[in-house]
Amino acid sequence: MKQASIKRLLRGIAATALLGFAAIAGAAQPAPALPGDSIYQLPLPLTDSQGQTRDWRALRGKPRLVAMFYTSCQYICPLIVESGKAVERELTPTQRKHLGVVLISMDPARDDPAALRKVIDQRKLDATRWTLASPRLEDVRAVAGVLGIRYRQLADGGFNHSSALILVDAEGRIVARTEKIGSRPDPEFVAAVRKTLGD
Repeated sequence: MKQASIKRLLRGIAATALLGFAAIAGAAQPAPALPGDSIYQLPLPLTDSQGQTRDWRALRGKPRLVAMFYTSCQYICPLIVESGKAVERELTPTQRKHLGVVLISMDPARDDPAALRKVIDQRKLDATRWTLASPRLEDVRAVAGVLGIRYRQLADGGFNHSSALILVDAEGRIVARTEKIGSRPDPEFVAAVRKTLGD
């Protein structure tokens, strides 16, 4: 091979390598800073129904309905689940695809992945869109504070707690909340969900 051809070949290899390094460097760029009023400002490791633990900032990127619950609750918490499903029924298939639902346990001592998975199965929840997860015990009060949920543990292990469905945007900013829980969704809340989705 002629000297000039070899040089051209080496230049081509070097250029390709530089492009590859640039792509890797670009992929490694940190995510943009969170807004100051984002719930994701709180570091919060969550363990989901598959036993995977990740910080809830991994949920960033799409609007979500967020609520707190516990799996052994027999009355209010099933209604919270039904509230999420009722909101979904008011949306188009495309809107549903772009909305996530996150239920965070206030009873991590008992709500292990198997207990969370049981609720998903019993309530026939779409695990591609619904995330049921438990925080660390020491983080429950902090996440409840961020979401504006009041709770108190009872002697029998259950909880008295406020019930709310909270809409956050893709950056984790609270857009709307409703305390109208049940199978008939709050029309104003549904309107806020639709507006946030923008589909």
